[in-house]
Amino acid sequence: MEDFNNEENVGVVKISDEVVSVIAGIAAQEIEGVSDYQVGVSNNLSSILKGKKSPGKSTKVTLIEDRATIEMSLSVEYGIKIMDVVSQVQENVKRTVEAMTGLQVEAVNVYVQNIYLPKKEECESN
Repeated sequence: MEDFNNEENVGVVKISDEVVSVIAGIAAQEIEGVSDYQVGVSNNLSSILKGKKSPGKSTKVTLIEDRATIEMSLSVEYGIKIMDVVSQVQENVKRTVEAMTGLQVEAVNVYVQNIYLPKKEECESN
């Protein structure tokens, strides 16, 4: 078990599941073939006003002591091997969360919710 106290006993560091879910969401978006990570209409008011996507909203994190289980929903681009993309997402999320937080990621469960067909650019004439 990893202890977040340092040797000088300055204090305890606790990382919220919300922070872990945001890190996981960003790590998932780094993988080619993952499109529009934001599933559904789960933006909160502040992210709408700031014009930002909230990558943690499609992720559920369960923290038990220093261990994390991550469940995430995402969309993948049409024509890409789903199992390859999901495997890369799992590896990148696990590696990134562990590196940034010091938590041990026990599982990254990925639910493919949608297939995204990229639209061809259209010229609009007024």
